[in-house]
Amino acid sequence: MMNLIERFFPMQRGGSKEDAKSRLKILLVHDQVDLTPSQMDAMRAEILEVIARYAEIEPTKVDLRLERGDDGINLVSSVAVRRVNARLAVGS
Repeated sequence: MMNLIERFFPMQRGGSKEDAKSRLKILLVHDQVDLTPSQMDAMRAEILEVIARYAEIEPTKVDLRLERGDDGINLVSSVAVRRVNARLAVGS
């Protein structure tokens, strides 16, 4: 389970105190979202599937994570795009 959490929430090395604070934040967000690791994996796969309809992506350069924001939990993503698929016209 920690591998899944670390994949969605990459740890920044800055000492054990900072690691502990970061892990606690992850656990609090995870508890609020109430998604199992398999549900998180499924959500990630579905999001990437939709993006792949419109753009060719670099699957090894994908970062999806949940963060606590002022107004609740936010899904924050960074997806490396190789190129946009020209075969799909906007509005069709």
